[in-house]
Amino acid sequence: MDQTPLLSFLNSAELQAFASGFPILLLHVGVTLVMLTLGATLYAILTPWREISLIRNGNSAAAVAFGGVLAGLAIPLAASLSASNSTLEIIVWGVATVLVQLLAFRLTDMILAGLPERIRDGEISAAVLLVSAKLAVALILAAAVTV
Repeated sequence: MDQTPLLSFLNSAELQAFASGFPILLLHVGVTLVMLTLGATLYAILTPWREISLIRNGNSAAAVAFGGVLAGLAIPLAASLSASNSTLEIIVWGVATVLVQLLAFRLTDMILAGLPERIRDGEISAAVLLVSAKLAVALILAAAVTV
């Protein structure tokens, strides 16, 4: 069997680029996932209605609302990951977007007063409205990061 094609593949620029880039990809994804986890944890701590315990008790509205939080944090984090050129830049923009998004979430919760209580009571319609507002803010923040 001729080993030349295999050796050619193993020495190819594409495979070498993959071998050098894959660890960086894992690092960048890992850093971004850590920021997502920290942002979601901060949100859960700062939220007065304790969505996690509501979810554990079977509250579907709380699950929808918290799912919106995760997506709302992930969208600008993904944009900062895409727009950054280094791990440090990902961290700087990621922390900035998480903090801005958490502030926007709190403002959204205040503007849409009464929704947290309705979510606590299990109203899916309130959760969907809250998620929609949070995702809208997330998309605008993501677009701002990529400019």
